[in-house]
Amino acid sequence: MNTKYIDLITQTFYFPQDEFTLEDKYLQFHGIDLMQLVEDYGTPLKFTYLPQISNNINKAKGWFASALKKNKYRGKYFYCYCTKSSHFKHVLNEALKNDIHIETSSAFDIDIVEDLKNQGKINDNTFVICNGFKRDQYIQNIARLINNGHKNCIPIIDNYEEIDLLSQSIDKKFNIGIRIASEEEPKFEFYTSRLGIGYKNIVPFYNRQIKDNKKVKLKMLHFFINTGIRDNAYYWNELSKCLKVYTSLKHICPSLDSLNIGGGFPIKNSLAFDFDYEYMVNEIVHQIKLACEAEEVPVPNIYTEFGSYTVGESGGAIYEVLYQKQQNDREKWNMINSSFITTLPDSWAINKRFIMLPINRWYDTYERVLLGGLTCDSDDYYNSEQHMNAIYLPKYNREKPLYIGFFNTGAYQETIGGFGGLQHCLIPAPKHILIDRDEEGNIKTELFAEQQKSEDLLKILGYGEK
Repeated sequence: MNTKYIDLITQTFYFPQDEFTLEDKYLQFHGIDLMQLVEDYGTPLKFTYLPQISNNINKAKGWFASALKKNKYRGKYFYCYCTKSSHFKHVLNEALKNDIHIETSSAFDIDIVEDLKNQGKINDNTFVICNGFKRDQYIQNIARLINNGHKNCIPIIDNYEEIDLLSQSIDKKFNIGIRIASEEEPKFEFYTSRLGIGYKNIVPFYNRQIKDNKKVKLKMLHFFINTGIRDNAYYWNELSKCLKVYTSLKHICPSLDSLNIGGGFPIKNSLAFDFDYEYMVNEIVHQIKLACEAEEVPVPNIYTEFGSYTVGESGGAIYEVLYQKQQNDREKWNMINSSFITTLPDSWAINKRFIMLPINRWYDTYERVLLGGLTCDSDDYYNSEQHMNAIYLPKYNREKPLYIGFFNTGAYQETIGGFGGLQHCLIPAPKHILIDRDEEGNIKTELFAEQQKSEDLLKILGYGEK
């Protein structure tokens, strides 16, 4: 009988896969011996596999290069990293190895940009696309960057007042972009995005505040929808409306030469994940070219802002199953030695699902379980996978520890969870490991952050002070 966990996986999916293999009965992730990682550092732990950041960047750049060539597209392509996905220095250092640009979303982002410039990681040729609602400190920081000579800083106008606010602080001519307030999916709670300026208002806005403003030059139209890039009627309809605005604007604004299509490439959330990136890139480039040809305007340079796609697939978390609670005839709760709410907050806040696989015991029989975290909150659980409404794991055995991994968790989880700060029920944040390869391709690991101690949390709370 095929009752072992490995039988379940091989009967359900194509396995092994590029990043997931078995070696000596233990799970490997990109050739990393995860069981050895557990033995070296213990659990719970989080890790970042840095080479995957460069891998994904170069795959995307390759798809766009191919699409531009195939469509004989005369514009250029620029890859920007959306820093809000992960601001960590090790992430930016890895990403910037690949001749990319940066998208920011708040005031302190500019401080990071200036630090990167001082280190020589970026220079005045690096595009800094400044998104987000801008007030006070963000305006001042953008102005400081431009006043200090960074010509390729492009603030993206989010509301009607921002041009005046920027003009008061910037002492030279500067370029801007305009963000389109796209319409949300019909099932969404509201109709129009709070970000940007409505489709119908953009041309009047240009004529009213930009056309005769000698200090400001419009270079970019920015388009992004909340659901990201998907092959569905909603995405193509919104892109079509965006292109109508671009071509209308281009007829009256010669300086406009760039279209920012934002981000939103999906990342792998299941062993059954299937998304044709190459087709989507080619179709987007093709549609942009068709729209411009129909309106007899030059094609724009294309910018993207990939955040989750850049860093998401580099991250993972490993926990130990501490105990199993049989709560009724149907429900078995495997309790992990950490918390989902604090370490994978998207699994709690937006019901996001990650790839979940055991690290060991693949040749044991399996059972259906629920996964529970350590907090005293009923919402601290994980109960289904992306491809099915259940979780199956090797059967709990008190004498045989079970370790489980969650993969492709590298985007947003640390910042949303409040890295280095208070955690729900004072559950300590796990240790964090950086994984890289040397010039010969050998794995090397480094402890980035220790697991939080009680004194760390007590200090934040004001205890122990004299």
